[in-house]
Amino acid sequence: MTPRSLLLTITIAMAGCSNANGENTTAADRSLQMCGDKPNCVSTRDKRDDFQLTEFILNEKGLAHWADIEQLALSLSGASLAKKAPNYLHIECRSAVFGFVDDFELRLQGNEIIVRSESRTGYSDFGVNRERAEAFRTMLLESHYLTSE
Repeated sequence: MTPRSLLLTITIAMAGCSNANGENTTAADRSLQMCGDKPNCVSTRDKRDDFQLTEFILNEKGLAHWADIEQLALSLSGASLAKKAPNYLHIECRSAVFGFVDDFELRLQGNEIIVRSESRTGYSDFGVNRERAEAFRTMLLESHYLTSE
């Protein structure tokens, strides 16, 4: 193999492994994981100030309306359902201007909704994931699905 064809083979192989469009090729459930060190993630499981979300505790009405809660989450800007399992939702939220994809995950555990929202690309999200999670909290409060804070 000539050096030129070797370089071409390596380039093609590397391009095949790239993920420039932000597609989540593994679609792994990361709802229980802590955020990394980049300021582009928030979670109810993370206890660090910059990453922590206040808990989402459902009342009896909320516990009886998981399907409605799913619809509320899907009404968030740019949201589409990526994966659904019992007590788990993986929602992809695509930004309108640049098409960046964030992963918004919800896991029902007892009477708590574990919420995790993370950008797939970039370093900082400029607070977008926290805004999304708090907008979702507002929807739940307006629907009287959360315990009073």
